[in-house]
Amino acid sequence: MSKKTVLTGITTTGIPHIGNYLGAISPAIQASEDPAFNSFFFLADYHALIKCHDPERVAQSTRAIAATWLALGLDTDKATFYRQTDIHEIPELAWILTCMTSKGLMNRAHAYKASVDANRDAGNEDLDDGVTMGLFSYPILMAADILMFNADIIPVGKDQIQHIEMARDIAARINHHYEPLLNLPEAKVDEQTQLIPGLDGRKMSKSYDNTIPLFSDSDTLYSLIKQIKTDSKGPGEPKDPDTSTLFQLYNCFATPSDAHAMREKFINGIAWGDAKRELFEYIDQHLTAPRQRYIELMQDMAFVESELQKGAIKAREFAAPLLDRMRIAVGIRPLTYVAPAREKMPVKKEVSEEALERAEAGRKRAVLMQVQPLIDGVKAAENPRQAAVELIQQKEIEVEGLKKKARQKAQNELDVLRDELTQWLV
Repeated sequence: MSKKTVLTGITTTGIPHIGNYLGAISPAIQASEDPAFNSFFFLADYHALIKCHDPERVAQSTRAIAATWLALGLDTDKATFYRQTDIHEIPELAWILTCMTSKGLMNRAHAYKASVDANRDAGNEDLDDGVTMGLFSYPILMAADILMFNADIIPVGKDQIQHIEMARDIAARINHHYEPLLNLPEAKVDEQTQLIPGLDGRKMSKSYDNTIPLFSDSDTLYSLIKQIKTDSKGPGEPKDPDTSTLFQLYNCFATPSDAHAMREKFINGIAWGDAKRELFEYIDQHLTAPRQRYIELMQDMAFVESELQKGAIKAREFAAPLLDRMRIAVGIRPLTYVAPAREKMPVKKEVSEEALERAEAGRKRAVLMQVQPLIDGVKAAENPRQAAVELIQQKEIEVEGLKKKARQKAQNELDVLRDELTQWLV
């Protein structure tokens, strides 16, 4: 059985925080120790340019994130660790993918739609105001990151699932039009990693300004932990560990036995001040050694750079041949190129039931993306039931007025709409 390839990237626009560590970096490093997987981890510095136009911030973030992975124990002999901009094949592949990707698909990207909605809400006549081509087409660059290495598994948050689906759709179109060169990746969402709380109880995120920098010094770490919001229950009053940010963070670091002991303390009424102190001591002890290693690495960028260059060589050993095959497939060839003789087409094998089911699921997913705005409109309507009925009636009339291929496409959309709106149609 061949190895599966796992790929993860972190955008270089900030300093790593505890949420990055628990939600992405630590699980990735643990997975890289499993010989059943090929692991590709990269610094997404091209992606950083989409929203961040401060060169010093991008450069500093790149140094910090690279040092963080190494300080936390990443073995670069077991994983391929590289900087996105060192793999020159990625932007070339992105252009080839761009030439096969419909604008309509990009119109449905969440980030672009959010920008359009913000302009509309602000009364801006130009709905594309402030939208760069980087923002508009970055799902294609993300697809190139993934497809460049024929990755199988992409660990992502729920907000990134759409991009993996887009990468699948783009790859399928390339494979169908030219030849089957690209894997169709699968998103892997770990529900537990979505629940890492920040200082205010919301998901830890730079967007909310509620993060705890991963390698803060001890005094800063304790100061930040003391800012975590708690309720008004005093010492001796039982406290619910399952709704406490303090306990949830403790649980992310603790062994099962230590987590159980802390849960008992919450139930028995530990004072909030004591809980914060114990959380600080536990996290500080856990991060002391990697923090020291991080400080050393930040003073030795030559070593960090050498590790990235080593990773770039490994990555390009895979990327360059794949891009060569892609170039040949699309017709970008040496003038002396002679196509190999085509083999006699084998007798077509009967398609398995599983393959048929996968194909049907893919077809339905593509249709669903087309009609999702209509479904969203029904959900947002004051009377969703009436809106659903009217939409189906309009679609039925549309189907009756079309012919042949156009009618089949509209019928497919009608079938999906009926499935998705069932709760309002029964």
